[in-house]
Amino acid sequence: MSANVSGTEGYAEHAEALIERWRTLSFADRHRPILDWIPQAPSRIVDIGAGIGTDAAALAALGHTVLAVEPVDALRHAAREMYPSARIEWLDDSLPDLALLIARRSAFDVVMLTAVWMHLDARQRERAMPRVASLLRDGGMLIMSLRHGPVPAGRRMFDVTPEETIRLASEQGLRLVSELRTSSVQQANRDSGVTWTRLVFR
Repeated sequence: MSANVSGTEGYAEHAEALIERWRTLSFADRHRPILDWIPQAPSRIVDIGAGIGTDAAALAALGHTVLAVEPVDALRHAAREMYPSARIEWLDDSLPDLALLIARRSAFDVVMLTAVWMHLDARQRERAMPRVASLLRDGGMLIMSLRHGPVPAGRRMFDVTPEETIRLASEQGLRLVSELRTSSVQQANRDSGVTWTRLVFR
């Protein structure tokens, strides 16, 4: 699917190098600011834009059942090979519509969007948020990260503010419970001035 999905530009073409780089990033390092929001009890989690599966594998190891959504074929296939787990199901689907996922009418305790939202333009973000919110069960949490900084060559990214994201979420009945600004865990990104905003909604 990846060839036709806006926002995935540059990922399939450089998949091999990206896989090698991302394999060095641990779940704990990437998500330290929001680890306390990950449920301790076994939960149903959907990871949208799951990449090479590092997060899905870590969540599965914690006892959660994970639906990992990834539209880039090369990344999804690599993830399946690296992290085989009966607790992880892989789905070839993409924002903003999430057509296959929405059609399942599933509800999740946690929806994770890590380093994904900035690939959508303003109209796509407006279209996507109601769909993302509809995936949450009552009391469920949406955990997002927003990227700020220069766009790598060949990628499709947009400047996304926390204020806009909070507004879109609040229009869907989601309440902000945490907002943190953090540096990047990747040295090259830190050197180029990349920062992140971590948002948690309930």
